[in-house]
Amino acid sequence: MKALHFGAGNIGRGFIGLLLSQSGYEVVFSDVNESLVRSLQERGSYTVTIADENGEHIPVHGVRAIDGRDLALVAEEVATAGLVTTAVGVPILKHIAPGIAAGIKLRMERGGAPLHIIACENAIGASTQLKEHVMGLLSPEEKQQAASIAAFPDSAVDRIVPLQHHEDPLAVTVEPFYEWVINRSQMFPGAKEIGGVHYVDDLIPYIERKLFTVNTGHCSAAYAGYRKGYDTIQEAMKDEEVVGLVAGALQETGSMLVHAYGFDAAEHEAYIRKILDRFRNPYLRDEVVRVGRSPIRKLSPDDRLVRPALRAWEQGGSTGHLTKVMALALKFDYAEDPEAAQLQSMIAEKGARQAFAEVSGLGADHELTERVMHDYEQ
Repeated sequence: MKALHFGAGNIGRGFIGLLLSQSGYEVVFSDVNESLVRSLQERGSYTVTIADENGEHIPVHGVRAIDGRDLALVAEEVATAGLVTTAVGVPILKHIAPGIAAGIKLRMERGGAPLHIIACENAIGASTQLKEHVMGLLSPEEKQQAASIAAFPDSAVDRIVPLQHHEDPLAVTVEPFYEWVINRSQMFPGAKEIGGVHYVDDLIPYIERKLFTVNTGHCSAAYAGYRKGYDTIQEAMKDEEVVGLVAGALQETGSMLVHAYGFDAAEHEAYIRKILDRFRNPYLRDEVVRVGRSPIRKLSPDDRLVRPALRAWEQGGSTGHLTKVMALALKFDYAEDPEAAQLQSMIAEKGARQAFAEVSGLGADHELTERVMHDYEQ
């Protein structure tokens, strides 16, 4: 069995690639980083370290890599793979779509078996987005045939993998916790299941629980920590004021999720406590500028701050902590992050209210915008 995975970065190696290898797949990484591809080709293995008191080292063997810019090579790997996965970031999905589309064409020409293509990204419906990019490159006749041979089940993924620097460029350190949930209802019947993966028939409650708890809480700690001058999430989570803001934001998203999906309130409260403990993990060093990067995306209508705040507001719930986090996101002026620099330029040119209205999709006079502006001015 062969799995082609787009993205040989820390998440690709330390999370998805690890689980696929442990499930019996030969893992082929596709990446555009020449040195990373060369190292994987030369060694065919790497080591994953678990960030806890035991510091377990897990060897991953039997891997190889290809240059993601070689369209013909990518297409051949897609055509012969038993599974395709990604961990490249949502904006990059459109760039890997041509190779996947070409591979599907080859697979159809050769009468290949059905293929699952799973985008493991921090977004709602990432596989569906990838499917749209891929199908947009096929003719009407090819689309119809492709629907019977390629499925794009959506998934939710969760594992904290910070930026890190090792003497060994392939070594990667990850937190002990992980969760990978896949929408079974979007899969072909009888598909082989991946070890360590949870399969569900309705993914939305799970992906929103993760996105609006882990990702909302993580960026809340980052923006509050950045404003107070902390370097890492772990340092920020020693500050009770930061913890209070993060916990408050997660109470607001939690109330919304319990109301929307009927989660058990006590179980969700335990889930929040577990997430807060994960942020405190002393064996990780997770920089606030990594977690806070891309504030325009994080403030977009369907992402981790605006979407849960709007739904909580529509339910008549509290949003005071979430609006404060959004105000802090507007203050994230880390010059080395292109989106942060772009957002600060928008604020300088148009004012904070108009800049927020544009990136959030909320009207300049929306009640939530008013609350964010009040917090921003404070």
